[in-house]
Amino acid sequence: MTLHSIVKQAAVNTTRTTSKLRLRKAPLILTPAAVQRLKYMTKEDDPQFLRVGVKTKGCSGNSYMLEFTKKKDKFDEVVDQDGVTVLVDSKALLTVLGSEMDYVEDKLSSQFVFNNPNVKGTCGCGESFVV
Repeated sequence: MTLHSIVKQAAVNTTRTTSKLRLRKAPLILTPAAVQRLKYMTKEDDPQFLRVGVKTKGCSGNSYMLEFTKKKDKFDEVVDQDGVTVLVDSKALLTVLGSEMDYVEDKLSSQFVFNNPNVKGTCGCGESFVV
């Protein structure tokens, strides 16, 4: 075997063993408060999932959409965290990628709040955003 053929074979072996797995950013991270609230809201005999999506709506252009569903759609991204399953609509995936979902209660309201690093601006009332 020549030196050239040994180097060529080593390059082939390296190419074959290179992992195709890549690290990727989590589509959505749930805070402990959000996990606790979702566990409370979905504690039924029939399992339900929360689907997170984005609609074109509001002054800034986009608004979060939350709905309960009993089944996963074909292209939904699944987020399993601490015993809770949240589905991210495939059309909203790039918009919410890397976001944190929190649950906040105060004297006047209780709601899920998104801390989204992709947001470039929001409207005055905070109901809609632009990416």
